[in-house]
Amino acid sequence: MTSVAAYAAPAAKAPLERTTVERREVGEHDVLIDIKYAGICHSDIHTVREEWGRTHFPLTPGHEIAGVVTEVGSGVTRFKAGDRVGVGCMVDSCRECEQCLAGREQYCLKGNVGTYGAVGRDGEITQGGYSTHIVVDENYTVRIPDGLSLDVAAPLLCAGITTYSPLKKWGAGPGKKVAVVGLGGLGHMAVKIAHAMGAEVTVLSQSLRKKEDGLKLGADHYYATADPRTFEELAGSFDLIVSTVSANVDFNAYLGLLKAGGTLVNVGAPEHPVSIGLFSLIGGGKNLAGSMIGGIAETQEMLDFCAEHGLGAEIELISADRVNEAYERVVASDVRYRFVIDTATI
Repeated sequence: MTSVAAYAAPAAKAPLERTTVERREVGEHDVLIDIKYAGICHSDIHTVREEWGRTHFPLTPGHEIAGVVTEVGSGVTRFKAGDRVGVGCMVDSCRECEQCLAGREQYCLKGNVGTYGAVGRDGEITQGGYSTHIVVDENYTVRIPDGLSLDVAAPLLCAGITTYSPLKKWGAGPGKKVAVVGLGGLGHMAVKIAHAMGAEVTVLSQSLRKKEDGLKLGADHYYATADPRTFEELAGSFDLIVSTVSANVDFNAYLGLLKAGGTLVNVGAPEHPVSIGLFSLIGGGKNLAGSMIGGIAETQEMLDFCAEHGLGAEIELISADRVNEAYERVVASDVRYRFVIDTATI
C-alpha cells in the first residue's frame, strides 16, 4: 500500500479536509494513474452528506477523473505509461452476469463497485479522485482522445456519459425534438450532446437566467418552467425529455409535454420519492424511464464522440482548498457548469 495526498470528509456533513489515502500496489492488470483533474459531481455532495443513505468515513469522493498513466501491471495490454486516461463512476463489477457480459457493467446484477464509498474485491473501501493518484483495473479505465483537454474531459466521465447514454438509447437525432430539464452540470452536457447528434433541443429551466448560455451551448429554444404558460404552449411537443435535476419536480406536468409514445428519462436522483398519476402515462402510451451512467465501452464511445465534435465540459477550475466553498455553490446552483479540482494543489 502507498499513501497519497487527498481531500476527504471525516464524517457525515463535515467539511472536507486534506489528508492521505492508501492505494494498493499495482497488480497484474492494474494501471497507476497520476490524477491531473477531478470533477465535482452533485453525487459527491449527496454521498458525503448521507442524503442517499449511510456512507463509510473518512471518504474521499470523486468519480470524474482525468490523468496520465505512470505505471502498468505485467499483464496490462490496453495502456502504457504516458497514456491519457479517465476513470468514471465504477472501478469493478462481477464481470460474469448477463449485464456485465452485455457491456452494461453499471447494471451489474451483483452491484458494480463504485469509485468511492464501495467495498472493493480486496475488502477495502474505495476512495475516489480528489487525490493525487489512483490504482484502477485496466478494464475499468478509458482512453481520453488527444482532441480533448484533460481538464474539460474530466466531467465527461460522469456528466458526459450520464447524458450521452439515454440520448443515444432513445434516439436523439435529426427530426427528433428533445427537451433537457435543468441547465447544470448534467444539463449543459445534455444540450451539447443532443445538439451534436442533430436533435432540435429545448431547455426547460426554472427561469430564463441562463437563456443566453443555453443558446450558446446549442439549444434551439429556452423556456422557464416557473411560467405556467410554458406547459400549455409546449403540451405534446417532445419525443424525448431528459430530466437532469435532483429536485422533486411535477412529473405529471412534464409527462404532458411528451408526444404520444414519447419518453421522459430521469438521470437526476431526487432525495425523496416522487408521485405520478398513471393516467399521465396511459393516456398517451408514454414511457417513464431511468438511466445510470453507461458501460465501459459506451463511455469510451462517448469520449470519442465528444472529441470528434469538440465537446468538453464548461468548467471552473479550482484549487483543492476551495472544495468546501465549491460544494456550497453547487447546492446553490452557482456554477457554470462544473467545478474541476486541479489536483496539483492537493
